Amino acid sequence: MEKHYPEYFDHLRGRSVALRHELPGVMNGFAEMYRQAMVEGALTTKTKELIALGIAIAVHCDGCIAAHVQDAMRAGASRPEIVETIGVAVLMGGGPSAMYGAEALEALEQFEARAAAKRAQAQPA
Repeated sequence: MEKHYPEYFDHLRGRSVALRHELPGVMNGFAEMYRQAMVEGALTTKTKELIALGIAIAVHCDGCIAAHVQDAMRAGASRPEIVETIGVAVLMGGGPSAMYGAEALEALEQFEARAAAKRAQAQPA
């Protein structure tokens, strides 16, 4: 069964907004922690997103995979960098991480296809 990660990501973003309305203190605090953790420092935002993706795979979190593939790409991570991150996550998490690594690869391919479609639509006819 194939997930559609871009749509899943959009769905989760909407659900997160709903959760923020119900739990504004917790969710706003989490959002601020995320922003602070991803600030450029000794590590680039891209590197931090790749680390987050590796952890997402190792802990088997589909929503986290969707978010961090998207955010790693947005931060400038290349396909080879994301694929190598999947490899490190598989190393650290074994068989279950190999399955979620396959999910992360699927998410990458779907987000790449969506980005390519958006670029094609933006091209003048």
